[in-house]
Order: sequence, then C-alpha cells, then structure tokens
Amino acid sequence: MKPAFTFRDMRPTRAGFGEGVLEAARMEPRVVGLGLDITASVGMNLFAGECPDRFFSLGIAEQNAMAVAAGLALCDKIPVLSTYAVFSAFRSADQLRISVCYNNLHVIVGGAHAGISVGPDGATHQALEDLAIVRTLPNMTVLSPCDATQARLATLAAIVDLSGPVYIRYGREAVPDFTSPDLPFIPGQAQLLASGKDVLIVATGHMVWEAIQAARQVFEEQGIHAAVLNMHTLKPIDKDTLIVLARECGTVVTAEEHQVTGGLGSAVAEVLATHCPLPVERVGMPDIFGESGPPEQLMQKYGLDSQGIVHAIHRAMARKTSGAILASY
Repeated sequence: MKPAFTFRDMRPTRAGFGEGVLEAARMEPRVVGLGLDITASVGMNLFAGECPDRFFSLGIAEQNAMAVAAGLALCDKIPVLSTYAVFSAFRSADQLRISVCYNNLHVIVGGAHAGISVGPDGATHQALEDLAIVRTLPNMTVLSPCDATQARLATLAAIVDLSGPVYIRYGREAVPDFTSPDLPFIPGQAQLLASGKDVLIVATGHMVWEAIQAARQVFEEQGIHAAVLNMHTLKPIDKDTLIVLARECGTVVTAEEHQVTGGLGSAVAEVLATHCPLPVERVGMPDIFGESGPPEQLMQKYGLDSQGIVHAIHRAMARKTSGAILASY
C-alpha cells in the first residue's frame, strides 16, 4: 500500500462545504445562497456573514426554497441551497426533480447531516436513502467527498466548473481530514488511495478513512493486499477505473454510510454486472432505520467502521477462492 494522503486533523465535512461556497462566491459574483433556518449547522454561515446581500433566508420551507433556487438559476444566478439531506433529498424531491433537474439548471444542493453519524438526532434526521434518490435523477451530478478538505474542493468544483444540478453529500461530525489540498478534485474521476491485488475496496464519504484502516489491518494481520478506491462521485461513476481495478483484484467490497440498497454498492454492482461479473460484498445499513445514540457507537453497532469492512473482506476473499459469484446470505 502506498497512501496518497497525510492525516492532519479532525474536521467535519460541513466545514469544508462552507469554505468551498465562500471561496467560489469570491470568484463568481453570480453565486447566491439560500438558508432554511439552519444556516450555521450546514456550513452556510461563512457565506452569509461575508455576502449578506447575496444570502436569502427562506425559513423552514424546503419545497419553496427548491423552487426559488430554480427561479434564480433561470435568472442567471448560481444558487446554493443547503439543508439537512432528509429535507433536500426527500421533502423537496418533487421540486428537485421537476423544477431543477427537468430543466437541467445549475443549482447546487447541499445534503447536510447525511448518514447515521448524525447520532442523537435519531432516525428521522439520519439520511440513509438520499443517494438512492438523487442518483436516479436525470442530469444530476452526485458528489460524496471523504473529508473536509475534499468537501471544499468538491464544492468549489461543483459551483465553478460543473453545469446542471449537483448534489453534494456531507456530514456533521468531525472526521479525519487527510486529503492533500493540492490533490486535484476531478468530478467523475475516482481516486486510488492504496494499491493492491487481492481485493478492491470501493468507499465513499466518511467510510473512505475506515476503508484505509481496514486495508492496513488485513495487510498487517493476513498479508492481504487491498486496493482502496475513493469513489467521491457516484454519478457519473468512474466505470473505467472501477472495471480495471475490479478485474485485477477479482473481488470487490463497497463501503458507505447509507442503506446497502440504492447507493454506492448498488451503483458498483450495476457496473460490474454489465462489464465483469465477480463477487461483491456491500457494507452499509442493512435495510433498517437508525436510532438515537453517540455517532461512534452507532457506526460500530451497524458495522459501518473498519471492522465491518474487514469482515466483508474476509467474506469476499472466501468467495473469490471458491469461485462463488452469489453471496451466501
């Protein structure tokens, strides 16, 4: 394994999102922000503080805000709307689909507080199905950065470099910040963080760091060489890199802080089923709702940590050895 990163600090990805919005706004005067009564908690306070004349607080009216964002985009603005992912992806789904995506408008939608690591807020506020919704929408680009630095880079790229609707998924809790600020963020191009020939771990969001730790553990304990691929863009997914690495390794493990159905694991399985069928083990929420509790304990309980990935690696290796394509469960 040859890592392309250095651990620096613990920071929430929402901080990187906020920094990216402000940096883009300084470059592009057409950027406007939409707040929905939770400005600071989703990282929009930096922009609102420096650009108050370009920030509009619309209150707790998510569906209305999505429609307003579409209207602003039609007026040659670049609206950035951020709220909890359970609101931006679920409650506003109709407006997102028809007003934004159907018209292919350049609206940046922030899906904050995603995953079970929201913790004490409980199942109602733990967005675990948002990727399944947004990645099916035509014209949508879906980004899921792994740490605060990458969240800043992804947000900047989404606003300045991309066109059409973009959904950026990020979380609340502080996580290891390890991405180099100099590492280019190219939407649609996955990042190989560690090389390996035995198993390919494809991870996204907060689970990328857990995948790195799992790869280290299986190498030190069993001599298993695991490649780690940071799939920071779920749509368009990097099919070429995925296919090449999957063929080299012969088996794949996916890891995401999302339902095991409809998100990264499903996207990877769709690609491999078409181009190179092989054993795939998926790490994610097992088709159940979350609960209230400390984030770290919840991640451990539901297997969304390095140990959960290690177990999946062992299952994947067993299926690779036996030549079994079908999972045993």
